[in-house]
Amino acid sequence: MTKGTLYLCATPIGNLDDITMRCLNTLRECDLIACEDTRHSLKLLNHFDIHKPLTSYFEHNKKEKGEYIISEILSGKNVALITDAGTPAISDPGEELVAQCIENNIKVVSVPGAVALINALIISGQRTGRFAFEGFLSVNKKSRLEHLESVANDERTLIFYEAPHKLKRTLSDMRACFGNRRISLVRELTKIHEECVCTTFDEAIAHYEDNVPKGEYVLVVEGKDPSGKKEERRLAFEGMSICEHVNMLIDSGMDKKEAIKKAAAERAISKRDVYNEFVKGESR
Repeated sequence: MTKGTLYLCATPIGNLDDITMRCLNTLRECDLIACEDTRHSLKLLNHFDIHKPLTSYFEHNKKEKGEYIISEILSGKNVALITDAGTPAISDPGEELVAQCIENNIKVVSVPGAVALINALIISGQRTGRFAFEGFLSVNKKSRLEHLESVANDERTLIFYEAPHKLKRTLSDMRACFGNRRISLVRELTKIHEECVCTTFDEAIAHYEDNVPKGEYVLVVEGKDPSGKKEERRLAFEGMSICEHVNMLIDSGMDKKEAIKKAAAERAISKRDVYNEFVKGESR
């Protein structure tokens, strides 16, 4: 008997127009669709008038359902695996199903499409040549801090996923482990309220003291500076007040807003702190 194939089908992460023709054809032609949440996936499939048998496959049933899916493929059926949004097997139990398929000499085919971490990276303004995807951090504080400390000296751009209700805690822990680096907070990718905020940890923490985080986040964090040039630049301005620093930049041709932003970057402190000190100095 000829074995079937497992198809990893990437679904939209927000905008339904991002689904590919190949994905739609694969979903229409397969014998079974394994999905994270059958109710959620049914909405997507109904939207595209796709009607196929569904089976749930998620973190808490992956062992027994994995065995069932493997048996279906071994019997000759083609199975498509989808998640609630994005590419299967990325921070997803699908990686274990893929491993099971390889153990059973089952062909696995990728049907490419949207993946949040890549889309966030390319609009973040951070370095894209080398990066590391770190997924979700543990809810356990000790494990979370150990994870962050293990990558604190990594020079690559670091990418994390985070839920809105955990964001403030995560930013605080990252600040403690990484120092005041640049971070791009990307949320609601491909949706109406898509947003990419390029800032620093200090500014982000200050912002969320007064604003409630909304939407799912991808955090793109600057890697460690290998040359130590940032520390050298910071030390170079230690003998100069913040007000003097901003005025020097204004004298060089910048407007006040640009000068404050530049001074904050050179000192590795928040724009808010620079602005407050500058206003104080100007009023004296």
